[in-house]
Amino acid sequence: MKKDQNAPSKDGNRRDGGDRAGRLKALREELAGRGLDGFLVPMADQYQNEYVPAAAQRIAWLTGFTGSAGMVVVLADRAAAFTDGRYTLQITEQVDGDLYECLHISETPPPDWIAANLGAGGKLGFDSWLFTEDGVARYRTGAVAAGGELVAVTDNPLDTVWRDRPDEPMALVVPHDIAFAGETSASKRTQLAAGLAAAKVEATVLTAPDSIAWLLNIRGGDVPHSPLPLSLAILYRDSRVELFLDPAKRGRGLADHLGNAVPLQPAEAFAPALDALAGKRVQMDAGATAAWVFERLKTAGATIVRGSDPCQLPKAIKNEVELKGARAAHGRDGVALVRFLHWLSVFAPQGELDELSVEAQLENYRRDGEHFRDLSFPTITGSGPNGAIVHYRVTAESNRTLGTGELYLVDSGAQYLDGTTDVTRTIAIGQPSDEMRDRFTRVLKGHIAIATTRFPAGTTGAQLDVLARHALWQAGLDFDHGTGHGVGSYLNVHEGPHSISKRQQTQDLRPGMVVSNEPGYYKTGVYGIRIENLMAVRTAEVPGAERSMLEFETLTLAPIDQNAIDADLLTAPEKAWLNAYHQRVYDVLSPQIDDPTREWLEEATRAME
Repeated sequence: MKKDQNAPSKDGNRRDGGDRAGRLKALREELAGRGLDGFLVPMADQYQNEYVPAAAQRIAWLTGFTGSAGMVVVLADRAAAFTDGRYTLQITEQVDGDLYECLHISETPPPDWIAANLGAGGKLGFDSWLFTEDGVARYRTGAVAAGGELVAVTDNPLDTVWRDRPDEPMALVVPHDIAFAGETSASKRTQLAAGLAAAKVEATVLTAPDSIAWLLNIRGGDVPHSPLPLSLAILYRDSRVELFLDPAKRGRGLADHLGNAVPLQPAEAFAPALDALAGKRVQMDAGATAAWVFERLKTAGATIVRGSDPCQLPKAIKNEVELKGARAAHGRDGVALVRFLHWLSVFAPQGELDELSVEAQLENYRRDGEHFRDLSFPTITGSGPNGAIVHYRVTAESNRTLGTGELYLVDSGAQYLDGTTDVTRTIAIGQPSDEMRDRFTRVLKGHIAIATTRFPAGTTGAQLDVLARHALWQAGLDFDHGTGHGVGSYLNVHEGPHSISKRQQTQDLRPGMVVSNEPGYYKTGVYGIRIENLMAVRTAEVPGAERSMLEFETLTLAPIDQNAIDADLLTAPEKAWLNAYHQRVYDVLSPQIDDPTREWLEEATRAME
C-alpha cells in the first residue's frame, strides 16, 4: 500500500517470500512447455468471490501481494502487477519492483498493457474458471490488439508449479434460521422462478456463493470472514433448485432444511447438469459467472439469455426481520466499540500499545457479543503513516506503537447471526496538529452530507458521491476509493449491486438496502483519516413533497472523536447532526456498559457548542 530484495513484506514474508524470483521462473518454464507466451493470474476463485480461500491465493503465492483486488500478467520477458486505489501503496510494499511493474489498474488497464507488451503472434493463457465472460472479452481485446490471442487452458499452470498449494476448504454447510433470514427459501424461490417464467427462460445458473446462501437460507465457512458455502446451483422456472456440493460438506439437518425441491448433487454432477440444458434458454450473468460455464452451455447447445443474477437485487433489499437484526447487531457492536475506545483512551497515551495488541483487544470485546461468529474482514489497524495505507494489514514486521501526536485509524467489523457490521474510527492520540484537525473535519463534513441527504427515488449512489468530497475538493483534496459499498445480512461485508462512488452505475438506491458511508483522506507516509458508518435506505416523509423521497438511517453506534474536530469549520446544522447522533449513541449504549466506560462515553458524546 515497497524495498531491497530481502526486506520484509506486509504479509510477514521476506521479499523473496520462499524465492519469489524462483516461483516466477518456474511459472515461465511451465508456460513455455505448454507453448504459451504469457498467463493471466487474477485475484479470484471459480465463484468470483472478493475474499478467496487459501487455495485460490495465487497472486499472494507468486508475488507476495495480499490485497483483495489485483491482477498479474506474466509474459516471457516481463510481468506486471495491477491493483486499485485502495492498495497502491501496499502493492509497492509487498511486490518486488525488479520482477514486476506495479501499476494502478485504472490508470493503466491490464488489457492496454497487454496490447503494448504481448507482441505479434503471442499466446496469452488464462484459466476460464477464474474469469467472467465479460472479463474474458476485455482481455481478448488487449491480446488481439497486440496481434496475439487469448487461449483458455484446461488446467491452471500456476497450480502445477505451486507444490504446497493448500487443500480446497471443506467447511460444513448448515441451515440459516428463519428467525434471522425473515423469509423462507420456498418463498424466495417461487418469486425468482416467476421472473424466469416471465422471461421465457428454463433456468439460471448461480455461481455466487452469497446468492446461493441467501436463496436457500444456508451458510458455510469456506471463506475467511464470510459465511459462504462454496457451491454451485441451478434454479429452474418451476422453483426447483439443484445444489452441487461435496457430500463431505453437508452439515447436520441440511437435507431436511432444503427439502425435496432442492436435491443435493455432488460437485462432479454440475457439468452433466449444464449439458442437460441443451436446447433450453438459460439466463446467465456475464459479469459475474465464470467463462467456463458459458462455454459449456454453448457447447451443449443451450441458448444463453444475458441477464443479471436474479438473487442480487432482492438480497440487497433487506426485509424487516433482517433490518431489525442489523439494528440489534450494531447495538452489540457499539458496546464492543465503546469498551474498546475507553480502553484505548486509558492506555494509548502511555505509549505502551501497538497495532497488533490493539487489534487483539478489539476482537476480544467483540467476541463477548451475542450471536458473534467471526470478524467480517481482517481488521485494519493503522497508526501514523500506516493509517495512510487504505487497506493496511498489520504484521509483526510492520507493527508500530501508537505514538502521541499521531492519528490512529481502525476499520473493523463483525459477523453476527443477525447482521454484518463495518465501522471505521480515526482517533487522535494526544494533541493532533492543526492540519490533522482540518482534514478530519472536512472528512466529517462529507460524512454528514451523505448521512443527512434526501434524494428522489431512482437516484444512484454515483449521483450522491460528490456530497462526500465537496469539503475536501474545496481545499484541493480527495480520496482514491469509493464512498460506500453495500453490506450483506450475515453475508459478505461488500455486497452489490448498489454503491456510492464516482463510478457510473445503473442501480438505484432502494428502501431496505444497507450501504456504508466512509469518506477519507490520506497523506502518504504521515497519517490517514476515515469515518465510516453503515446506513439503511428508507422512505423519507417530506411534507409537501411532489416526488417519492428517500433518506438514510444510520445504523452504526460509536462516538466520533471530537478532539480531532475543528469546530469552526462545522456549520450549525452539521453540529446539530453530530450532537443528535452522539446523544443517540449515549442513550442506546450507556445502559449496557459499566460505570467507568459510561463516564468516558458521557464525555465522548458531549454536546458541541
